[in-house]
Amino acid sequence: MIESLKEIREQIGSGQAENAIALLNQLINTHPELAAEAYYLRGNAYRKMGDWQGALNSYQEAIELNPESPAAEARNMVMDILNFYNKDMFNQ
Repeated sequence: MIESLKEIREQIGSGQAENAIALLNQLINTHPELAAEAYYLRGNAYRKMGDWQGALNSYQEAIELNPESPAAEARNMVMDILNFYNKDMFNQ
């Protein structure tokens, strides 16, 4: 299973985020003990695709399963990015 997570990380890094998300969804359903890390990686994949809501939702799932997850920092980072690019700022 660790090998699968390594391969998924490599896919996310090489721009194969959609495939990685499909594999992570399968992993979440078949190996609940790995769900926290899988949700974190899925958040990373969504972030790579520019799907901010998908990223936030996945990070939140990871945090609920493991409050010490690196997803907490990643979620805060996404929130900072979204707050920086607040659309209302451009309408002043």
